[in-house]
Amino acid sequence: MMGGVAGESAIEVRDLRKTYGSLEAVRGISFSVARGEVFGLLGPNGAGKTTTVEILEGYRTASTGTVSVLGFDPAQRQRALRERVGIVLQQTGIYRNIRVREALIHFGGFYPKPRDPDEVIALVGLQEKADATAGTLSGGQLRRLDLALALIGDPELIFLDEPTTGFDPAARRAAWDVVRSLRDLGKTILLTTHYLDEAQELADRVAIIKGGTIVAEGAPRELGVGHASRVRVSYRDALGEQVEQVTDDPTSLLYQLAGDALDRGERLEDLEVSRPTLEEVYLELTADVQEPEVADV
Repeated sequence: MMGGVAGESAIEVRDLRKTYGSLEAVRGISFSVARGEVFGLLGPNGAGKTTTVEILEGYRTASTGTVSVLGFDPAQRQRALRERVGIVLQQTGIYRNIRVREALIHFGGFYPKPRDPDEVIALVGLQEKADATAGTLSGGQLRRLDLALALIGDPELIFLDEPTTGFDPAARRAAWDVVRSLRDLGKTILLTTHYLDEAQELADRVAIIKGGTIVAEGAPRELGVGHASRVRVSYRDALGEQVEQVTDDPTSLLYQLAGDALDRGERLEDLEVSRPTLEEVYLELTADVQEPEVADV
């Protein structure tokens, strides 16, 4: 596609494939990301998610298939697209002697309507380091600077590739608040992360990639339905001991447990039926993955 066309989707991917010699890293995946949505792309190392994201960012070209980002073909790397997109890469580098505020002013100059540097510094929690040089920042602070640089152009679409790597728990929670704030502002976010709790908390929908294909897609809290094979049923018995059973037929199990309890004149105390968490679904769907450890895939 040659120009920006308004529509409901910020990203459209159809039958995307990417090969590296004999290795087929991406094997015909399709998905869409709605405008204003936080979409999580999950998968083990070598599954093809990084290749997919880099094609969307314009750093790689697809072998076959079609990709649209804000109505543009990212492979053409048009300025009209790049000035509307912010990117946090897995690994980045910046001049060690540049100061945080200077970096934001410098990179903000590349965009037609940049955000105020001090506002962005406050958003990512670097107020106390605004005049510090990049070389003096910790790993977590550098990741915050990466996020700030992605936001300085006030983008419509933001790619967050492992954005909280190196963050301590408090910093991760603060970063989550930033992502939520961006969603409240109507920004579209594509997130890749190895932290399943992060995806569960932030993403409106996720897609799990295994072996270059999408094996599950949906809202994190609903993904277990129809994908994970088990449901957990727990209760406290007459002796007060916690009992837990796992089943793929919760209706029959609950019927049996309730009937037995009524026959004994007992109650099923603290009865709880829980769906699999996103982490449990992810581990089940990717358990047999034996993909090669290819850093750029």
